[in-house]
Amino acid sequence: MDIFNSLLVSLPIADMGGAFLDSSFSGKAIVIILGFGSAGAWTIMITKGWQLKLAGNATAAFLAAFRTERNPTALFTKREEYRGSPLNTIYKAGCNALGGELQAHGIDPDDLLMGDLTSESHRRLNRSQMETLRAVVDRNVADEVLNLEEQMGLLATAVSAAPFLGLLGTVWGVMEAFSGMAQSGSAALSAVAPGISAALLTTIVGLLVALPSMIGYNLLSAKIRQISVQMDNFSQEFVSAIQNSYVIEG
Repeated sequence: MDIFNSLLVSLPIADMGGAFLDSSFSGKAIVIILGFGSAGAWTIMITKGWQLKLAGNATAAFLAAFRTERNPTALFTKREEYRGSPLNTIYKAGCNALGGELQAHGIDPDDLLMGDLTSESHRRLNRSQMETLRAVVDRNVADEVLNLEEQMGLLATAVSAAPFLGLLGTVWGVMEAFSGMAQSGSAALSAVAPGISAALLTTIVGLLVALPSMIGYNLLSAKIRQISVQMDNFSQEFVSAIQNSYVIEG
């Protein structure tokens, strides 16, 4: 225990509060800006992480329900909702587009809520109409991807800009420290050490902002990529199911 205590006494302990007080106005301003940036980055990571968690759970439930039904519009006819899942939004848009195309053949789109839609009287979609339906689904997939990626650009900015902003503060602070040493005419280390210590604070704070933001960005990007792949796969699965149910070959 005595050895451990002696090591603690001998280790240099960085006083970040003292370094902040010793900083110049520019150094303090950069630290405050980085502090706001850190708060913003953590807010984005927490809210986006919660959004993606809900989306992932709702998507898993939606896919399980969709794949247990024989009719691709069964969930739409039952008016089942899976809030938070981007697949649910894509699915509803596709079913509404299907209703519009059926209406073009004189079929009441409200029949989508009546159950049996795979009878021959409903199987009247042609290739051109299927391409229209596919375009609607693809457009909604792209919109949902943009929604998932919202604010990720700000998080990426925090990852890349925070270290450089901290480095700017350090270089600026070191320059001011040496300038003060030249004006005082003293070359003693004690004259320049407090200024350099305060200057290095901005680099430390910049790294404390960038490192968690980088980890959070990578984790969130991986989850967004996973859900995006699920949306692409579902769009192809849904369009194929509609084609099998509503298109008569020949």
